[in-house]
Parts: sequence; C-alpha cells; structure tokens
Amino acid sequence: MAIPTALDRRTALLGSLGATCAFAAVDKSVAANAPLQVHNVTGLYPVEVSRIDVPESTAEVATAVASWRGQVAVGGGRYSMGGQIGVKGGLHLDMRRMNRLVWVRPEARTVRVQAGMRWRDLQEVLDPLGLAVMIMQSYSNFTVGGSVSVNCHGRYVALGPVGHSVRALQLVMADGSVLEVGPNQRPELFAAAIGGYGAVGVVTEVELDVVPNVRIERRVKRVPLERYVDFFQQSVLSDSTAVLHNADLLPPDFDAPVSVTWHRVGDDKPLTETNRLVPRGASYALEQNAIFVMTEMIGGARLREKVVHPLLMRPAAVKWLNHEASLDAAELEPRTRAVSTYVLQEYFIPAGGFIAFAQGMTTLMRQRDVEALNISIRHSPADRVSALPWAKQEVFSFVLYYKQRTWSSARERVAQWTRELIDLALAHGGRYYLPYQLHATAAQFARAYPEVEALRRLKGAVDPQTKFSNELWGRYL
Repeated sequence: MAIPTALDRRTALLGSLGATCAFAAVDKSVAANAPLQVHNVTGLYPVEVSRIDVPESTAEVATAVASWRGQVAVGGGRYSMGGQIGVKGGLHLDMRRMNRLVWVRPEARTVRVQAGMRWRDLQEVLDPLGLAVMIMQSYSNFTVGGSVSVNCHGRYVALGPVGHSVRALQLVMADGSVLEVGPNQRPELFAAAIGGYGAVGVVTEVELDVVPNVRIERRVKRVPLERYVDFFQQSVLSDSTAVLHNADLLPPDFDAPVSVTWHRVGDDKPLTETNRLVPRGASYALEQNAIFVMTEMIGGARLREKVVHPLLMRPAAVKWLNHEASLDAAELEPRTRAVSTYVLQEYFIPAGGFIAFAQGMTTLMRQRDVEALNISIRHSPADRVSALPWAKQEVFSFVLYYKQRTWSSARERVAQWTRELIDLALAHGGRYYLPYQLHATAAQFARAYPEVEALRRLKGAVDPQTKFSNELWGRYL
C-alpha cells in the first residue's frame, strides 16, 4: 500500500477521525522437550518443529544441514503466511543473525550481504554512499534472503521482481556443500533458488545491483477503471522520471483507481520530508486505531474512501527514495491479533484481463463479505530469471489487504473464497502468489505454475532425499 509521510498521515487521520508473533532466539540452537512452534506474522498456522538453529555464518548453516537427519526449512522475517518457513518435526534455520555486510563497492554499484540482513539495515549502509536498493518490497522489515526466496517485488516502475537485481547467490546444498551460483554459473540452481522457497538449498549470501538515491515527488491522479491500463502505459511506463507507482482501489466499491506515482526530480526541488530514512521505533497507535475504525465501525469503508484517503493524498510530498523505501510494516499492525488478523493475497493478471478480473474480484468480495481494506495495483514486466515465475508475461498485480477472524470456521470461509479468486485469476490467464495461506488446491497450483515439473526434476537431482522442505512444498511439490 502506498502510504504518505508520518506527518501527512497523522494530520489527515486526526482531522477526519477526531483523534508479530515471532520466535525470539537467544541461543544459537534451541531444543526442548515440549514441541517448538515457528510462527509467522499473522499468528495463523504455526508449525511445530523439533529444533531451531540460529546460525551466524555459512559454515554453521552447512554444519547444521549436513548433520541433521530429518527435513530442514528456512525462515527470515516470518512474513510468509502459510507455513513456508517451517516443516513439521524438522529443523528450522532462523537466519536473522546472519545479518552482516560482506562488502559494498560503490563504484560498481553492487553490494553483497548475508541473507538474514533486513532491507532497512542495508539502507543504512547504502544511504551515506548516495545509493539505494534497486528492487525490494514496499516495506523494509523483510530479510534480503527471504525476499529473494519468494522473488518479491515492489512499486518500482518497469523493473519487475527482485531476481532482476540479483547478481549472485551463495547456496548451502543438501549435503552441506557450499556453491556460488549466478546467471552464468550453475544458472539452473540460480533460477531455482530465486522464487524457489528453499526447495533446492539455503541462501546464505546475496549479491545485488544498487542504484543512486534520488529525490522523488508524489503525484496523485484519479483514473477511471476502464482507462487505467492505457493511463499506466502512456503516462507512467513511458515516463522516464517515474520511479515508483501503485494505484489504490478503495472499499466499498473498488471501482476508481487512485494513481500514486513518485517521479524523480532535481536537487533544486525543496524537500517536504528532511529525514533520509523513516525513523526506527516510531509509534503507529494512531494508524492502528484508524484501521480499527475503518474495519469495525458502520460506514468505516466509506469514511476512508471519501475523507481519509483524499486527505492523505492531498499534501505535496518531496523526499528521498530511501525514505519512501524504508517504510516500517509496524504501521499495518493491528492493535491485537487475538480475534482477527490482517492478511495479504496477490494475483497477477495480463493487461487483456485487467478490467474483467477487477470487476469480478469486486463482485466476489461483496458476495463473500470480504473485509478488504485496500487493493493495491502494481505492474511487472515478464520475469526473465526465476524457474517458477509469477510473471510469465507482463502483468498487473492486485495486492489484496484484508482482515479475517482467527477461528477455524472463519479460516475455512477465507479458504473457500480464496479458491474462487484463484479460479478467477486462472480464467483470465493470470497466476496467484505463493507466500500466503495455502488455500489453493493441488490442481490450481499445477495450473498456475506448470514450470513446477522442471523444478521437481532439478530437486530430485540435487536433493534426492528431500531434505529441504516446508509446508508449502509438502503440499504441492
């Protein structure tokens, strides 16, 4: 979701309203008589594991993999939502202490980091050098290795998934050996590791392209739904100054995209935000209360569409790219996840199916009483790297941000309408994204990702005992 500066946000919300559960590792390895649970950010679908190791080096990862007799799964920031970070009864590798810089080469615009480094930590390395991350998610809390393993994307115009910025990877294989892979060095393993969710090895180091940090200015425009694709292609994709873009479809009608594009501007343009990065540890209580009002109170959705969002988008905004790229996911956290949680889904649709899918999605959500807060539209060119691409061709992504209850009957209702949305995406030549709840049927997965057959063959060659697994691959691979 495209969200303005903290000052803009608080001013607007005050004027209009009048006012994770993650495992905290202490030791390098953790084992107990009682079952250990690995949680994700939603609090849904924890995975019981036999052991948790917290390595700090590639050598420690290699030793852990080689010595463990069962299956192994890998976790970073814990933002995947359906058990992709754990395998029942197995070893969980918590990569968050592998967070160091390996090297940075400003003149070559490249950097190498351990896989557990978070994007925010990398930004603090790059910013003093006048550099910025080339491709990442909209929020900076994710780990670099986790982002590569899901082949993430953000709002970057014309750049596509993060795999397009990866120069090389270091992989620990099932036998504990350590390999360097890249586009020209074991390219089949390189492709399988990017967006492979740990199927063929543990990513321990990542080498990335980086770009200059620049000043950017936000420009907002309402666009009719039926004109959005043409608008994007003519006014955003063809504009060399466009750096970031998304469009918000707002409840309850989801029929009037609000285009938000950040354009590169010269150094003579005065900054409205002087911080170079979003401050760490800020309080987002106001945002949490606003989300509660907009999802729980009568008329809340209309309040956002008619009052809150226009106020948020009105102020002029000029800032550094690194500031907009360092947003903290804490601003999306609910006050509590005891009875409800906030979840994402994402669908990738070719331009020809854009309008029909958008309209069908809206109809389905109304019929199923989906508590949607926002649908954010992004764009991606075809993926030219991953063995399991979510963008087989140029696509628009529909990122659905919604609220769901946590009890079992509510989860089953979500599963039912999720499968309907997947069918809708498939009917329009699209695909769905894999880091979320595992509601798709095996047949839906196979239809969405026919390339999985090649991944199965490669995994059989490099991991014949299926040492690397997780709840995602246990179900579909």
